[in-house]
Amino acid sequence: MRTQEVRDRLVHFRVQDLQYPDPTAVLYELHGDELLQGRVLDLSDGSTSDALFAVVKVEGIARPVIVDVQRILGVLE
Repeated sequence: MRTQEVRDRLVHFRVQDLQYPDPTAVLYELHGDELLQGRVLDLSDGSTSDALFAVVKVEGIARPVIVDVQRILGVLE
């Protein structure tokens, strides 16, 4: 594809292909305030700090996420 063919045109591309800014910054800007929902798989023992963390499986995300229990907004069941 020639450069002249894309100038002033709408294009599409993958977030992972961004060179600037960092792809994680873009995702945070777009989705940082969205709420996620998942099932708590485990809790930290709290022995290394005062904070207690939950390991949460979120549908659509391959790996479990870790969130401070204080930041959990509600329990659904």
